[in-house]
Amino acid sequence: MGEDSDLWDVIYDRPFVPTKNLGDPPVAIPKTRKEFNDADRKSIEKNFRATKILVCGIGPDEYNRISAYQSAKEIWESLQTAHEGTSQVKQSKIDVLTTEYELFRMQENESVQEMHTRFTPIINELRSVGETIPRNKLVRKILSMLPSSSESKVNAITEATDLQELTV
Repeated sequence: MGEDSDLWDVIYDRPFVPTKNLGDPPVAIPKTRKEFNDADRKSIEKNFRATKILVCGIGPDEYNRISAYQSAKEIWESLQTAHEGTSQVKQSKIDVLTTEYELFRMQENESVQEMHTRFTPIINELRSVGETIPRNKLVRKILSMLPSSSESKVNAITEATDLQELTV
């Protein structure tokens, strides 16, 4: 677990750059490779491992986009922008998906399973852009979309179970 956390730190923050202090007042400057000690090498290796994990998880088209980057952080930011867009684009996606969620209805002659199959991608996309809808709201949404012929079942479910504990 600690190693995983260290790798995410390299991805989110920045790679470790070994430095030494020179001058008066002391100024930190990067060490040359010859000056690295074992601790420096071990810390630098984390960037290589994080980079390897990111690169191994992408296809050839993605690789072409990130191949020029040296650090895991640069690769991550490039992939993030490519898939999530800028914060403005991300907010627009959230707005569109939220509207889609709010307007979602069960279609005539559609089974509950078919409705759930259409509904799940909307929820998953919202989650992927950082917008999580509480489970009880999802359950209430699905229950509210069911046809009036299911009203007695909906009432029984609502009264008999804690919607906080019920899964979609």
